[in-house]
Amino acid sequence: MTIKERQEELIEEFSIFEDWMEKYEYIIDLGKDIDGVNEEDKSEDFLVRGCQSRVWLIPSFEEGKLRFKADSDAIITKGIVGMVVRVLNDSTPKEILDEELFFVDKIGLKEHLSPTRSNGLVSMIKKIKMYALAYSAKE
Repeated sequence: MTIKERQEELIEEFSIFEDWMEKYEYIIDLGKDIDGVNEEDKSEDFLVRGCQSRVWLIPSFEEGKLRFKADSDAIITKGIVGMVVRVLNDSTPKEILDEELFFVDKIGLKEHLSPTRSNGLVSMIKKIKMYALAYSAKE
């Protein structure tokens, strides 16, 4: 599945909810679905700067594709990083660097986040793109 297809799938899932309280509940549920990160891996190296909450993103690179493990100490933020990881996991560095992330606007997330959470989301995406850039340079 491509990044675009995963974004479309997420948009479709969010379209069934009537109001933002239901959407927030779904984001929380998505956060509960991610495996998270082992305590020993929650180091400063993997911490996303610019987030109000603590967010960790750990990359791995196998067979030309990036995979991410993610976690946060805040449940909504964990759901947000879970969505970003779900959309970008199992993609090549080039795909991550080239693809525009439109799901954030399409589900209305950006306008319903506080400014600090919105900055955190931008920081998460920027960190993933930096990892993609680093791994593309190694190829």
